[in-house]
Amino acid sequence: MIIQIDTREKSRAIQKILQYLNENNIKYVSSKMICGDYCDISNPLFCIDRKQNLNEVCNNVCQDQKRFIAELERAKGLGIRLVFLIEHSAKIKCLEDVRFWKNPRLKEHPLALSGERLYKILSVVEKTYNTKFYFCCKNATGRVIVKLLEEEQNEKYIKVKLQS
Repeated sequence: MIIQIDTREKSRAIQKILQYLNENNIKYVSSKMICGDYCDISNPLFCIDRKQNLNEVCNNVCQDQKRFIAELERAKGLGIRLVFLIEHSAKIKCLEDVRFWKNPRLKEHPLALSGERLYKILSVVEKTYNTKFYFCCKNATGRVIVKLLEEEQNEKYIKVKLQS
């Protein structure tokens, strides 16, 4: 496996990811990607878009909604399955857990998204764009990226074998 990393990923934000890849002898290259932040170069039709936390996701579905939807539409139009990996806390393990998230912005901005509202929006996004939201702690991001890419590769291999 050789992982492609989007050049727009901030080097400070991905230091632990690169450390994990280096420690596990996983090769990677940096180049601009059409969508997402990570993919296995042998399977460019499956990409992972990393988000630093639920606050960034709120910003994506509110202030940057046009750009966010445009990326999903671009992926869909090109036949790319784009999934999201959200680095948050150990409390958020799956999309359903987002319901109980307490958005810290609600204290100052009563119209900010609640966890319940964000959950509903992301659920619609999953169904509409055939995507999935995965969650992990920041120190596990590298491992989870590799795991998701390997699982997708294995699933693709099994489908090919079944069709043979």
